[in-house]
Amino acid sequence: MTLPGIALITPVYNSAKYIEQTIGSVLAQNYPNLEYFIIDGGSTDGTIEIIRRYEKQISGWISEPDNGMYDALNKGFARTSGEVMGWISATDQLHTGGLAVVGNVFRDLPEVEWITGRPTAFNEEGSTYEVGGVAHWSKYRFLAHANRYIQQESTFWRRRLWDKAGGQVDASRRSASDFELWVRFFRYAQLYPVDALIGGFRVHEASLGLQNLEVCHRIHDEVIDAELERMPKGSTLRAFRRLSARVRKIRGLRYAWWRLVEQPLYRWPGPDWPPVIRYRGGKWIIGAR
Repeated sequence: MTLPGIALITPVYNSAKYIEQTIGSVLAQNYPNLEYFIIDGGSTDGTIEIIRRYEKQISGWISEPDNGMYDALNKGFARTSGEVMGWISATDQLHTGGLAVVGNVFRDLPEVEWITGRPTAFNEEGSTYEVGGVAHWSKYRFLAHANRYIQQESTFWRRRLWDKAGGQVDASRRSASDFELWVRFFRYAQLYPVDALIGGFRVHEASLGLQNLEVCHRIHDEVIDAELERMPKGSTLRAFRRLSARVRKIRGLRYAWWRLVEQPLYRWPGPDWPPVIRYRGGKWIIGAR
């Protein structure tokens, strides 16, 4: 069977220090059916000159002022038609063979609409220094605040899910709109964990994801509250979240609540967990051990 087309976008603004490694990690995939667009927000630090070196090896690029990363992503995805979609920011990287994992999983498992690999981190120089375990995700646990971090660099989805969920990233804010997109995806599909390395996040001082975490968390809470308002069972989860917020402010109870309630909520197996996708016998299988 033919591998599905993958639409991959890199949004960038003044990232000359890292963009070449990012582009290199994408081109090294040698994925046979890839649409790769770079959307630059009007860089002035040499980023454009680096992109020009690779313009014959990518599907296309533009450079013009925009309203931030999410606006750039919408511009990029509008130029693509690939069945599978994802993005890799200009400071981050794909792992060797990451797109092959993505393409083969979606080819072998037509019922799967949304996947994420093992969370991983690169250091400032671009070397892998941390590989996380296989995470499990559930809509209700996610909205209950069991874990708010789905690693975007390792996450890909089918275009039909994108279309059902609105066909765009919310560009009205400058941060946390990937979180809002995940909430919309959860309305229509389960998120399957894949026991593989797909992409990773580079830890560096200028990272938007590490700046103003309090602001990001506040946006997360606002997004969840809005989602719970529209859900039939939202009142129960809202009550649990209010209780958790109160208990976490009590110094003597904070650790006990995390240890006895919040951690088990994330770690205890349950029927709401999609099974893990693993490579066995020459193909990707759901629930293999």
